Formats: sequence, structure tokens, C-alpha cells
Amino acid sequence: MDSSKKGGNPPPNQINIELSEEIAEGIYSNLAMIAHSNSEFVIDFIRLMPGVPKAKVKSRIVITPEHAKRLSSALIDNIRKYEENFGPIKKTEEGPKFPINFGGTVGEA
Repeated sequence: MDSSKKGGNPPPNQINIELSEEIAEGIYSNLAMIAHSNSEFVIDFIRLMPGVPKAKVKSRIVITPEHAKRLSSALIDNIRKYEENFGPIKKTEEGPKFPINFGGTVGEA
């Protein structure tokens, strides 16, 4: 039996990732705002409620440009797999109305 099954150190190139119950529940977001500088990407996950003029950032993730590119590739791959199983994801023509001006370089997802 190898050491990873005994509770020892994981084999090289394997990461032991812990997921608490609270984090596993997730946070619902229906809008993402993305800004960047020369050294990082900032992704704000927002919950926008219909008829409410104010939206709250529910989570902010700050990553390096290299990790942003990896995340982009992983999302593209997972969307392709999703659409192979469930069909094309429909995109509405009208985007959400942004109640807050975050300033700087902004994208949307």
C-alpha cells in the first residue's frame, strides 16, 4: 500500500486539496466583473437582483495573469464538454444593466 492511502504525504506532483462544508456550498453569482493591472486580474462575482438598484460583490478573486490564462483555457474546455453533453448554451442579446461603475479596464462574463 502506498503512503498516500495510509494518510502520509501525497506522491510528488499531487496536491492534497481540502474543501470545507461552508465553501462546498458555493456562492450564487449571476454577474462577474473583471479588471486587470500589469501584475494581476481581479474577478468580482456579483449577485444582481431584479428590481434592486444595488448589487453586492459576493466574492473577489485576485490571480496572476498566468493563472488567468489557465482559468480561461479550463473554462473553454469545460464549456465545450458541457455543450457536447447538454447542447449549446443560449446567450441572450441583452446584457445586464450595470448599477455600479467599477472604473478601470472592465470586462464582463
